[in-house]
Amino acid sequence: MRRFFVEEKDIKENQVTIKGDEARHIAQVLRLKERDKIKVFTGKGKEYLTEIIQASKKEVIGKILKESKLDTEPPIEITLVQGLPKSDKMDLIVQKATELGVKRIIPVITQRTVVKLNEEKVRARRNRWQRIALEAAKQSGRAIIPEVDAITTFVQSLSNISEENLNLIPWEEEETTSLKEVLKSITDHSAPEGRDLASGGRLPITVFIGPEGGFTSEEVEAAKEKGAVPVSLGPRLLRTETAGLITLAMILYELGDMG
Repeated sequence: MRRFFVEEKDIKENQVTIKGDEARHIAQVLRLKERDKIKVFTGKGKEYLTEIIQASKKEVIGKILKESKLDTEPPIEITLVQGLPKSDKMDLIVQKATELGVKRIIPVITQRTVVKLNEEKVRARRNRWQRIALEAAKQSGRAIIPEVDAITTFVQSLSNISEENLNLIPWEEEETTSLKEVLKSITDHSAPEGRDLASGGRLPITVFIGPEGGFTSEEVEAAKEKGAVPVSLGPRLLRTETAGLITLAMILYELGDMG
């Protein structure tokens, strides 16, 4: 069944009003009509089975038949701090990270970032990535829509990260600590540096992924000062668009609800 996003303010009593691109898609592209059923969600954890009672390209009105509370979010809250890659690779990263269950995505400019964007392009890229996150959340049955932050610098991103979180920075030069070992230490209730990171609730995790060329040693040291743990992903060198998704999948398998 098709799934569409609505603002909470557009749900009143047992009726929902769908506007904008979503209404146009329903009426013109999918050609849905009266009595057809759809699902709508607010991005705040609720979903509504809805029957269309009026459809036009400007506005679709539906009658709510059933309200459900979604339980599709992982038991851990993951923030992905992603070094800006070249070309349109960020589109793929945002889409797949959303499908996997990430809560927040922070695009960052690092020392080895080669992408150059003016203010207009920065705004356009962020809007595009947020739309991609919305579409991926709709498709994958997410209860929330991940927030894609404005592009910032790597140093600024560190200032917004809590040292109480589990902060992981995969780095190709790390030779002693693997991601597997760190995750196992958490499942064994013995986190790095003696921190109890398996104490219940939604565990906040931040993952730092470098752009093409990876992080510099200075950037890794800066992250370590904020409590980040450099980890190895194995003997093979992964592309930036692969490294982040593999790391998320491993974390969600070991500590979340995948598998």
